[in-house]
Amino acid sequence: MKTIAHRATVAYVEAAIGLVRQGVTNAIVGCPHNETAVNAAGIPFSGYPSLIARLTGTPEEKVFMMLVGGGLLILHATLHERIDHALARLTPVLIEEAELACAATLERLGIAKPLIGVFGINPHAGENGMFGDDDDYITAPAVPRLRKAGLEAEGPVGADIMLSRNDIDGFVAIYHDQGLIPIKLLAGREAPALSGGAGVLFSSVGHGALDIAGQNKADPAVLRTLRLVGNLRAERPQVAGAA
Repeated sequence: MKTIAHRATVAYVEAAIGLVRQGVTNAIVGCPHNETAVNAAGIPFSGYPSLIARLTGTPEEKVFMMLVGGGLLILHATLHERIDHALARLTPVLIEEAELACAATLERLGIAKPLIGVFGINPHAGENGMFGDDDDYITAPAVPRLRKAGLEAEGPVGADIMLSRNDIDGFVAIYHDQGLIPIKLLAGREAPALSGGAGVLFSSVGHGALDIAGQNKADPAVLRTLRLVGNLRAERPQVAGAA
């Protein structure tokens, strides 16, 4: 029965995307899920963004997750993968795609011409090579290119310093914990997630619930997610001239 239920998780999303494409609805809300359980059913699954990419025929490197909570909006350039694999995938193009998706998602939330802050890969964004030169050839080249394309972006700056600013509308985190920890620290389990880049309005709760299923302990996370989706606007096309 559990295998059937976990396969159904994926089938529900596929059916919902079909309804969006038919014009029956214009957004999807995903309930709590469990990556391990879905994989145990024989379906490769590392979270909703990669699933939505596959189901819509979108390259996975163009679909990203943004978490919303605690007054922060943080999109993740990489997500559920071992850290050395995530870091090995980083390129200026991936950072640019993440910034484009971040800007589009912020505009869908009603923030016109958002200012985006890009976290550094290394502490202090490398501090001129003292703590690594990765930012010099990965994150740093992406920001000026996007400025030329009409986006307002700053960085790379160390995540600890960037997060202390109150003039940034949204942030691009490099890997999972860099963005998830501040959100979960401030918002706990009350932070909905948005998947952007696939042309489908999709939001899900920012946590699983396998440990409390059937115990009448669920929090109103799905209701918060529904309210968030209700505030979304149509997805913006990519900025001309950006990679």
